[in-house]
Amino acid sequence: MLQIDNLTFDSWGRRFFDEASVSLPVGAKVGLVGRNGIGKSTLFKLILGELHNGGGEIRIPKRARITSVAQEHPATPVSLLDTVLEADVERHELLLKLETAEPEDMGDIWTRLIEIDADSAPARASEILAGLGFSHEDLSRPMAEFSGGWRMRVALAAALFAEADLMLLDEPTNYLDLEGALWLEARLKKYPHTAIIISHDRELLNNSVGYILHVREGKLDLYTGGYDSFEQQRAEKARLAEAMRGKIEAKRAHMQAFVDRFRAKASKATQAQSRLKMLAKLPPVTMTLEERTAPFTIPSPPRPLAPPLVRLENATVGYGGPPILKHLNLRLDIDDRIGLLGVNGAGKSTFAKMIAGALAIESGHLHRDRRIKVGWFHQHQIEALDPTDTPLEIIRREMPESSEAQRRSKLAQFGLGYDKAETTVANLSGGERARLLLNLVAMAAPHLLILDEPTNHLDIDSRRALLDALNEYEGAVILITHDRGLMELVADRLWLAADGSVKPFNGDMDDYARFVLDRARVAARAPTQVKAAPAAKPEPVSPPPPPTNRDPAAMAGPLKRKLQAAEEVLARATKALAEIDEKLADPGVYVRDPKGAAELGQKREKAQATLDEAEAKWMAAAEALEGVAG
Repeated sequence: MLQIDNLTFDSWGRRFFDEASVSLPVGAKVGLVGRNGIGKSTLFKLILGELHNGGGEIRIPKRARITSVAQEHPATPVSLLDTVLEADVERHELLLKLETAEPEDMGDIWTRLIEIDADSAPARASEILAGLGFSHEDLSRPMAEFSGGWRMRVALAAALFAEADLMLLDEPTNYLDLEGALWLEARLKKYPHTAIIISHDRELLNNSVGYILHVREGKLDLYTGGYDSFEQQRAEKARLAEAMRGKIEAKRAHMQAFVDRFRAKASKATQAQSRLKMLAKLPPVTMTLEERTAPFTIPSPPRPLAPPLVRLENATVGYGGPPILKHLNLRLDIDDRIGLLGVNGAGKSTFAKMIAGALAIESGHLHRDRRIKVGWFHQHQIEALDPTDTPLEIIRREMPESSEAQRRSKLAQFGLGYDKAETTVANLSGGERARLLLNLVAMAAPHLLILDEPTNHLDIDSRRALLDALNEYEGAVILITHDRGLMELVADRLWLAADGSVKPFNGDMDDYARFVLDRARVAARAPTQVKAAPAAKPEPVSPPPPPTNRDPAAMAGPLKRKLQAAEEVLARATKALAEIDEKLADPGVYVRDPKGAAELGQKREKAQATLDEAEAKWMAAAEALEGVAG
C-alpha cells in the first residue's frame, strides 16, 4: 500500500529523514512512534504531498483514496449526520446525480448504490458518532453549534466512515475522553484498510495495531506486533548490536597490536601490511545511544494532614443555573488514588474545580482541611500560556527569591535545558509546555494533586516518567485521563461521573471497558439513531422512499429500476459462484495445486456470502415494488 524508498527531507535547519525506506503491506494497522519533534507529523505531510521531499520516493497506488484528520471540521450549517455521510464522496455524488439523472442512467446509479451498500450508510455513521460520544439529539444539530473539541471528533468520525484505502491519524485520542479512546481502540481493529496512527497511547498501540513504525535518527524501522513487542525486539536488537560491537573492537585491538609489534620487522612487514588493510575494511563501530527522558519532579508534602482531606455530604455544585452535580457523598483520604471516569460533559472537570477550591458548592456540606495545598493541572492552562513568554520568565515569577542559576537548574530538572530556557512558549512543543506546567503545579509539594488529562502531548517515555513520579509521590491523587494504562497503574479506586452525580464504580478498568463498549453498542442499535433530518427538510441520508401521496404508477418507476439493478447484481454474484464451483468440481485441482484449491474454497465462501446478500436485497426490492403495485 505504501512504499518509501530512500526518503530524504531537510527543513527548519535540520535533517528529518536521511535515506529512510519502508514498505507497508495492504491492510496493515501501523503505529507510528518516536520522540516528540522527531518528524512523525512531518512524515504524514510528505505522504499527503503537503511537503516535498528532497530525495527518494513515496509510492502509493494511483487510485488509492487517502484520508487524514489534520484539524477540526468547519462550523457549517450542515447537520452532524449529513456532515459525516458526505465523507463518503462516491455515495454523496451518486445521490446528487440521482436527483437529476435521465431515466436510462438511473439503473446504473442504483446498481452502484446497491454495490456500495448505500442504504446502510446512515446506520454506520450513527454507530461511529455514538461511539465517539454524540447523542441521538446531536445528529440533527448543525456543525456550527459544536465546540472545537467536538468538531475534532466529527473529523475523526468522517475519516472512519469514509473507509479510505489509507487512513492517517495524528494523536486521535487527544480530543477523546477515556470512553471514546476505548471505543476507538476497538474500532481500529476492525478497520478494513491500511491505517497509520501516530499515538503515545500504549494500550491503543498494543491492542489495535499489528506493526510499529519507529522514527529514529532519520530512519524508519518497521517491527511486527504491538508496542510491548516493539520494545522487546528493540532491546534485543540493541543487545545484539552491542555484542557485535564488542567482537569487532576485540578483533580491531588484536590486529592493531600485531601491526604495532611487527611493522618494523622485515620478515613480518608483509603480514603487518595485510593486517592494516583488514583493519581498514572492518565496519565502523557505532554506539547505540539511549535517548534520555528527563524525570518528573513531584515532591511529597513534608507533613501529612489528618484524614480526611475532603468530605462531601449531599453536596450540589453548578454555575448558577440547573446543578451540574448533586447528591455528592464522598470522602478523600491522604493516600487515595482516585481515577475519575465519565464521558465528556458528565461533570468531571466541574468536580475537579470544586475539589480544587475554584468553585463553591451551592448546597450541602464540603469539609476540607484548611491547611491543604492542592496542585491542579488542566488543559486550559496550556492554552492560556502567553506565547511570547519564556520558561525562564515563568520560573522567575514562581521563584522570585532564587538566583538565576537556581532557576535555570530547576528548569533543567524539568527537562528544559539551557537552549529551551529562553525559547518562547510559541516555539516549545506541546510536550515541553505540558512538562513545564506539570512540574510547576507539583513544585509546592501539594497534599492533593488533581490531574486533568496530563498525558496529552507527552510521548510514551515521558508518560512512563510521569507514572514513576506519581507512584513515588506520597500525597493524594485525583486522575482524569484517556490513557488507560496510566489509569490502571495509578488509580486504586474508581469514581464514575454519570447521571448528574459522582459515585464509586464497583469494578476495575476491564469491567469499565466492557461497560463502555456495551453501552456504545446499545446506543448504535437504537432505532431512532438514523432519524436525523428536521421535518422541514428531506432526509438526504439514503435514496428516499417516494411520498405516500404520489400516484402509484409514478412510485413504481424508481422501484422497478431498483429491482432491475438488484437483479443485475444477483446475476453477477450467481455467475461468479458458478465459475468457482466449476473449478472445484475438477478432481485434478486438488492434486495439481492443493494451495490453489484451498484458496478457491476461501473464495467460494466469500462468493456465497455475496450471493446471499444480493438475494436479500433483491427480495427487499421485489417486496417494495409488490407493495406499491398492490
